[in-house]
Amino acid sequence: MHIDHAGIATDDANGLADLYADLFDTPVVHEERFDGMEVRFLDFEDGYFELLEPVEDGTIARYLDSNGPGIHHLALATDDIVGALDRMDDHGVEAIDEEPRAGAWGHEVAFLHPKSTGGILVELVEH
Repeated sequence: MHIDHAGIATDDANGLADLYADLFDTPVVHEERFDGMEVRFLDFEDGYFELLEPVEDGTIARYLDSNGPGIHHLALATDDIVGALDRMDDHGVEAIDEEPRAGAWGHEVAFLHPKSTGGILVELVEH
C-alpha cells in the first residue's frame, strides 16, 4: 500500500484549488459532483489532495459544522481492497464499510473507523 490522497474538507473547493495551484504549481486533474459534494483532485505526482465541498447536507457538511475546514481523511491505495479489508479484520480493526463501495473517480473504497486507527479516518482505495 501507499498513500493515495489526503481528503480535505472545505467550504470553497474552487478557491482552495486555485490557491494550491498557485502555491504548489499543481494542476486539478479530476473534478466531479459525487455523493452530495463537489470533488476536485490535485496531482502532487506521488499522491493527490482531494478537495471536498458539500453541496447538500451530508457527511462533509456535518464534518465542517463540527470541525471546520481541514484534513478529513487519509487514503491508502491497494490493489486488493477485499484482501485489505480481510487483513484489517484479522487485526481487529473496525471497518465503517465492511464491503467496498463506489467512491469518487470510479474507484472502489472502504473506510476504517478512527477509533481503531489512532484517531485517523483511513480510506482504502482500489483504482
